[in-house]
Amino acid sequence: MRPAFRRQRAVLWVAAIQVVLLAFTGVFLTGAPASAATAPGTVLSSTTATLPSELSPLATGKRITYVTTSITGATIMATGLIMTPKTGKKYKTVVWAHGTTGLADQCTPSLNQNVFWPEARAAIAALLAKGWTVAAPDYPGLGTSAAHPYLIGGSEGRSIIDSVKAARNLDSSLSVQYAVDGHSQGGQGALFSGELAPAYDGSLVLRGVVAIAPVSNADLFAPLIPGTPGQGYLVMGLYGLQAVDYSVSAYSLLATPAQQRVSVLQTGCLNEILAAYESLTADQLLVGGALPDAIVAKLAHLDNPGQSPPSAPILLVQGTDDDAVPYSITAGPLLSELDAYNPQPPVDFVTVDGATHDGAVFATTDLVANWIAGKFA
Repeated sequence: MRPAFRRQRAVLWVAAIQVVLLAFTGVFLTGAPASAATAPGTVLSSTTATLPSELSPLATGKRITYVTTSITGATIMATGLIMTPKTGKKYKTVVWAHGTTGLADQCTPSLNQNVFWPEARAAIAALLAKGWTVAAPDYPGLGTSAAHPYLIGGSEGRSIIDSVKAARNLDSSLSVQYAVDGHSQGGQGALFSGELAPAYDGSLVLRGVVAIAPVSNADLFAPLIPGTPGQGYLVMGLYGLQAVDYSVSAYSLLATPAQQRVSVLQTGCLNEILAAYESLTADQLLVGGALPDAIVAKLAHLDNPGQSPPSAPILLVQGTDDDAVPYSITAGPLLSELDAYNPQPPVDFVTVDGATHDGAVFATTDLVANWIAGKFA
């Protein structure tokens, strides 16, 4: 998280400097002209990565800095991992889009294995076992100097697609076929990537999108959060909105007790943020105890998947005992919104009885990998 009040002029100046640095970095690293060096998917740096113990026997890893774009089309940097299977390589790419880790740079999964969540390791292991190269983007702002646009779907979707381009720039043997597998925040990002793909992924061919417990319908969901243990998610969501809409001051929307806790957004990650805010009442969280209608509308506009037609088959997975993303929202409005675009592309919905938010990932690693394999076939 950056300071609560950001001046638009300062943000634009930082963005301008970043574009210049990208151009010069590209020239020095590749010798290419700036226009080529800043193409989305360009790899600006690549270093050997130490993978979690569950994954190191299965793959080699590279931590990369690569070029992507913001929701306004500005050239920005992002980071992530590219994991290549050690055996049985199939020359296709699957993106793992991770769930919420936090806002600060120490919450970057490619750098901090404490936020490389256990469910992510299980899901990626199943993908690597199929012989697929796995791209694991951190999302813009995590691992770079910019603020993280948390839950801004267009931001996540672009970095997801560009991580595939980056993988192919590292390894020219990879085909143009790819799939996206995401959980929670990443499930939302996966759905957005499927909506963005026709206009954004160029020569790539998206074969399928998996969304496990995806964030959706913020206009229905966000107003229910004040006064519940999940209030830290809403605080992060407000700062994510502020990162792309300079008319929004997240700090000003918070009541005094919540304002007194904002330092945790810089010092902690997901679990610390949730713990800091879970005991507040609605009136202690927000001025007036509720989100203004205008803020709810902005969240819906920028956070809600399903506002554009998907471009590939979707596997939607949801646990019935999820206390982070309500089953009723995924199985109700989101599924209806996606089904409205039928008959093509199809949406397969899997209910995981008794599964929690993370448990739905663990319970379906093989199911998801086999579904993706069927789309690649």
